[in-house]
Amino acid sequence: MPELRGTLFLEDGTRFDGSGFGHPGSRVGEVVFTTGMVGYPESLTDPSYRGQILVFTYPLLGNYGVPDPAVTDRWGLPVHVESREVQVRGVAVRGLTRPSHWNSAGSLPAWLDRSGTPGISGIDTRRLTEHLRSEGVIRGILDVGPADGPAPPDEELARRIARAPAYGEERFMPEVSVPAPVRYGPRADPLVAVPDCGVKVSILRALLQRDLAVLRLPHDAAIPERFDGRPVVGLLVGNGPGDPARLAASITALREARGRGLPTLGICLGHQLLALSRGGATYKMKYGHRGQNKTLCFSDGRAMIASENHGYAVDPASLKATGLVPWAVNPDDGTVEALKDPRGRTIALQGHPEGHPGPQEAGFVFDLFAGKVRRKAA
Repeated sequence: MPELRGTLFLEDGTRFDGSGFGHPGSRVGEVVFTTGMVGYPESLTDPSYRGQILVFTYPLLGNYGVPDPAVTDRWGLPVHVESREVQVRGVAVRGLTRPSHWNSAGSLPAWLDRSGTPGISGIDTRRLTEHLRSEGVIRGILDVGPADGPAPPDEELARRIARAPAYGEERFMPEVSVPAPVRYGPRADPLVAVPDCGVKVSILRALLQRDLAVLRLPHDAAIPERFDGRPVVGLLVGNGPGDPARLAASITALREARGRGLPTLGICLGHQLLALSRGGATYKMKYGHRGQNKTLCFSDGRAMIASENHGYAVDPASLKATGLVPWAVNPDDGTVEALKDPRGRTIALQGHPEGHPGPQEAGFVFDLFAGKVRRKAA
């Protein structure tokens, strides 16, 4: 591959120059960081990162290469990645290394090149992360080109950012949602509807592994009472990108389905959408929670570690109108990490109980949900 140079320029005028990798090009996105040490194939294909330039704080990436993203499980879902494509707008890392792993099907730079995604290495990601923690999330532009060519000046990069839409104004759902309903699992298993706002395939797999069938729906579709002659007896709302308050069609669909008494589980964006559908409010966080070591302190005294990836949160002051109560909080900043209704029919978790990448000790929420769905189906 030809040698490349890379420039990451932030909206506030901060500039980082380094080596380019991946696909040459120029991409504007919201610059965010993740503290995860492993699982970069899963992170890069997580639809929640759509529209963002992802900074890895772990200083060395690429050591185990990229597993074959075309490998699927018995349900036809990708095994090693969370969606069918790389979702991030760009990647920033401190250093790259050659892959050495029995399951590697290629290198990280080659994979990003095939996906049309630019990357930058050799920059001080610690200084960049400290800047984001201090100033908050900010838009930036990642420009990658031939090493022997000139890098664009600050003024030109600033103009390109100004011409691009703001993160909260972008319409991500048509890019990450299925266009038509898709069913997974045996017909005999209880059927759970999953509005697809960018759901990770490992969330779908967590349901299928618990002998629940899945009806994956377009993000703006109404929740049907029956599908293909089978009753829908559960509802899961998963993760995804963007500002939850702008997803009016999804909020309306959840509000209309509420009176049917379906056991309901919300994860990440779904946690926020369930609160909004009941009259709650959300807000944009300063720099969000993105990593694999986030603590959830539950109301019964348990503390668990979970993987998280969110830049918005539920406003606790708005919960009185929702009929939902806090179930877990983050001890670092008090963020509401889980919700439930007094009867336990609805539960929601801001973190990712499926992990991938990350711990799976909060996976008990899938067991709770599956038990409620089976009782509803009986």
